[in-house]
Amino acid sequence: MKLKFCGAAQTVTGSAHLIELEDGTKILLDCGLYQGREENMSSFNETWLFNPEELDCVILSHAHIDHCGRLPKLVKDGFKGTIFSTHATRSLCTIMLLDSAKIQEKDAEYENKKLAKKKGAKAQEAEALYTAEDVTRCMKLFFSVGYEKWFSVNENVEVMFRDAGHILGSASVSLTIKENGRTIRLGFSGDVGRPDRPILRDPKPMPADLDYLICESTYGDRDHDEKPAEEERFLSIIRKTCVDRRGKLIIPAFSVGRTQEIVYILDQLQAAGQLPQIPVYVDSPLAVNATTIYATHPECYDEQLSHYLLSDPNPFGFNNLHYVTATEDSKKLNTMEDPCIIISSSGMANAGRIRHHLFNGIDDAKNTVLIVGYCSPDTPGGMLRNRVNALKLFGEWKFVKAEVEIMDSFSAHGDRNELLDFIRENLKTMTRLFLVHGETPAQDGFKALLEQNGFTKVATPELGETYEI
Repeated sequence: MKLKFCGAAQTVTGSAHLIELEDGTKILLDCGLYQGREENMSSFNETWLFNPEELDCVILSHAHIDHCGRLPKLVKDGFKGTIFSTHATRSLCTIMLLDSAKIQEKDAEYENKKLAKKKGAKAQEAEALYTAEDVTRCMKLFFSVGYEKWFSVNENVEVMFRDAGHILGSASVSLTIKENGRTIRLGFSGDVGRPDRPILRDPKPMPADLDYLICESTYGDRDHDEKPAEEERFLSIIRKTCVDRRGKLIIPAFSVGRTQEIVYILDQLQAAGQLPQIPVYVDSPLAVNATTIYATHPECYDEQLSHYLLSDPNPFGFNNLHYVTATEDSKKLNTMEDPCIIISSSGMANAGRIRHHLFNGIDDAKNTVLIVGYCSPDTPGGMLRNRVNALKLFGEWKFVKAEVEIMDSFSAHGDRNELLDFIRENLKTMTRLFLVHGETPAQDGFKALLEQNGFTKVATPELGETYEI
C-alpha cells in the first residue's frame, strides 16, 4: 500500500491524499482547490499528480472549498467513481461547488476581456477550471452516509465517518484495509474542530487502534483564546468601533461555518440585551443559502443549541439582522455612513464581496477589520494579519488606516493542545503520523509538542511525496 500526498502538503489548502493498494484500488481522500498566490503553486488546480480516470472513489471529509473544490474538475477530467460524504456535506457541496463554478467562469471571462484589449495578442483564451454543468455531473456521483456507520468501498476496504466538529457535516475518516493477509487501520482527521464551540457537537476522537494517521496541523504551534474572553472581547470591538467611533466593523468570514457561528453569537448577545442597536448585514448569497442548509440539519447540532431552540426557534435571525443577496443592496453598504457590522465572504478576502467592502472602508480610521481565522499569508486577509501598511485591491493601493483586530478564537480549527487531545489515544498504537494542512512553522511546533509527549514517529510530507506502508 502507498500513500501519496497530492495537496495540503506543508501548506493549508488544496487537500488531497491518494491511497493506492497492491490490487490496483485507488482512493482519494479529499479533492480540494488551492487558494493562494504562491508562484510555485500556480498550476496546482489545473494539473493532477495521478490519473483521475484510474480512481475508484473519493472520500470527502467536509464541504470547505479547500477540501472539495476540485471535484468538478476531477469529473471533467474523467473520474467516474463514487464520492462518499456525510449527508450534510453533500447538501453543502451543492451550493459551494456551484458558487465556485461561478467564480471560475467569471475569472475566465475577466482574463479573456484583458486579452481582447491587447492588440495582436496570441495567448490562448482562458478556460474556466470547471462550469456549472461540470458541477451537475459531479453531484450525481455523490453517495452520502451517516456518522458511525461502517460502509464498504470494495471487499477489502471499509470506511467510517465520525463527527469532527469543524463545520456542518464535517467528518474524520477511518479506514480498515485488508491487504496480503494483514489488516491496516488508517485514519484521516480531515479538519478538526474545537470543543465547546457554538452550534456543532464537539469533535469525537477516531478509533483508538489506528496504525497510521494523516492529521491536520493548521494551528499546531499556538493556543486560542478562552471562550469567556472571546465574547467579552468581541463585544468590546463592536462597541469601540460602532458606538464610540461610529464606524463600520468589517468581518471577512467564510460563508459556511464561520458566518453561522458569528450570527449565532450575535443572536445570543441580542437576546441577552447586550448587543448595541446597530444593523448587522450578512452580505453573501452563498452564506444565505448555507444558513438555510444549517437550519435543515439539526442532527448535527450540539445540546446547547438544541436547548436554545426551545426559547428561540431561529438562532440565525434577530431584529437588525439583514441577509443581503442582491448586488445593488451590497453596493449600498459601501456608501452607507451609519455604523454597522458587515459580515462578508471570503474569509481570506481573496474573492467575493468582502473585497469591495475593504476597498471602500479600509482607509477610514473609524472602521475596524476583524480577522476571525486562518488566512494564507499571500491573501489580503493574510497580509492584514501581518499588519501591512497598504493593500492592493482592484489594481489600486489603499492605505490601511482602519484598525485591524485578530480573533483566532473564532477559528473552526483546534489549537495545538486541542489537536493533541483529539489524537492522544491514537499515539499509543500508531506506527507513523503524517502531518498535513499546516504551514511549516505550525507543523514544526506540533511535531515538537508530540515529541514532548513521547511520540517521535512524525512525518511532514512534501507535495508529491509517496510513502510505502
